[in-house]
Amino acid sequence: MNGPFAGMTAYLSEIHSQKFRSRVPLLLGFWNSLAAIYLPLLASFIMPLDFKLVIAESLVFYPWSLYLILNSLPAIFGGLIFLLLPESPKYLMTAGRNDEALKVFQRIYSINTGNPVETYPIKTLVEEKVTQVSSSFSFREGLDQIRPLFRAPYLKNLVLVCFLQVFLIMGQNTLRLWTPQLFQSINDYKVYNNGSSSNLCEMLKYIQPPKNSSECVVNTNNMEVYYNSMIVSGTTACFYILAGTLIGVLGQNRFLVLVSFFAGSFASAIYFSSNGEMATFLIALYSGLSSLGTNGSFIVVVNLFPTTLRTMAVSLGMMFSRTASMSGNIVFPYLLQMGCAPPFLFSACALFGGCIMAMFLPKRNENFI
Repeated sequence: MNGPFAGMTAYLSEIHSQKFRSRVPLLLGFWNSLAAIYLPLLASFIMPLDFKLVIAESLVFYPWSLYLILNSLPAIFGGLIFLLLPESPKYLMTAGRNDEALKVFQRIYSINTGNPVETYPIKTLVEEKVTQVSSSFSFREGLDQIRPLFRAPYLKNLVLVCFLQVFLIMGQNTLRLWTPQLFQSINDYKVYNNGSSSNLCEMLKYIQPPKNSSECVVNTNNMEVYYNSMIVSGTTACFYILAGTLIGVLGQNRFLVLVSFFAGSFASAIYFSSNGEMATFLIALYSGLSSLGTNGSFIVVVNLFPTTLRTMAVSLGMMFSRTASMSGNIVFPYLLQMGCAPPFLFSACALFGGCIMAMFLPKRNENFI
């Protein structure tokens, strides 16, 4: 999943001018938020269904099977749509294929304006330093192309970007991926206590059933869990609508500093939730702001690295950050065993770490198209 995402992030940035490039990852995050609304909405219709289709002795079809199949279709359609898109004109120019790049620009111009391709005002493109890409492209040649990424002047920026994404994505996903379980615990508490609510720490005790329970009771009424998940995703989508204006006013670095700081503040404030509604409200604010920080960090990669190194820089940052995110999710249940506060403070500290990293980000390189 990370491979197509890294390629798509670089691709979208390269077919937009510098004027709009900083807003592209935010637009991408907005559509991701809408997709995140679709997932619990679809689950609210499918998961309550009660059927069991036995296809073979070892193959049984349940509602969750249908849910997974339906969620696999968008990825397939996305891959097919990519086949219809033109090659990145910036990549073509870097490879010395200016004639092909000009045709791509003409096609984009014609689609955007409705005018014939012949009326495109630009007739020639700047001759860039050519990066040779042969049909017999070898692994060693690939290493030679990305080697500059690990040397000055890019190495320092690469390390800084990797740490930035490690802190931001770990701070976001460690807690965000557990929010459905948190909402489930809140819902279970209300079901087993006649609809009443309590402070978050008390409700989180329902994540683990009591060991001395004499019977197994399963709560199948999970509609509130789906609704809360949609509230969180809807709040995130609203934040992305405002973010385009904010990043234009503040600039990408200040934007990341402020977003990371407030996301960490709301993550720590979740611990003090006095009821389920307040917990949902704070989780929505935390999720929205941390998501802005994560997608905003991709803007940094786009602006600090040239085309030939951009996708690799995104991929390396995501590799380290996803590894840190996975480690955070493994650690999360152990933090819960330590007490109610450690999980939320852990995510908050990670986001504050991202805030500190954002303070050291250099200004974008205006030489990169």
